[in-house]
Amino acid sequence: MPSNDVRTLLHTAVPTAAVGVIATVVSGVIAGGKGALGAAAGTLVVLLFMGIGLLVLQRTAKKFPQLFQAMGLLLYVTQLLVLFVFLSLLKNTTAFDFKAFAFTLLAATVVWVAAQARAYMKAKIMYVDPGNTGSKS
Repeated sequence: MPSNDVRTLLHTAVPTAAVGVIATVVSGVIAGGKGALGAAAGTLVVLLFMGIGLLVLQRTAKKFPQLFQAMGLLLYVTQLLVLFVFLSLLKNTTAFDFKAFAFTLLAATVVWVAAQARAYMKAKIMYVDPGNTGSKS
């Protein structure tokens, strides 16, 4: 994995995990053990879904750069739909507190997307190949 990809993953996963830890502690205080378990599960789901999506997007950008923007939009829509399906499947669970799970899922997703946008804005990614200067003499 190139260093830009690792840096982007690190700059998105760390803030998301930090929000997850805070949400787990708050949920544990408010809703007890089941709340902490729900918040931890929500954080893990976001890290897994969004991390896999980021890796897929980066590989697509390297192989098919012309599809990068369309693939990004398709990927984000798909991720949100899968998260909604995941929420609807676990709506009646008794294994953990669903409200803590859902709020943590929402907060972690917002933080991931914001951190990913910031990481891409701060990245020094060349969009012109410096080795290819143009005409041949």
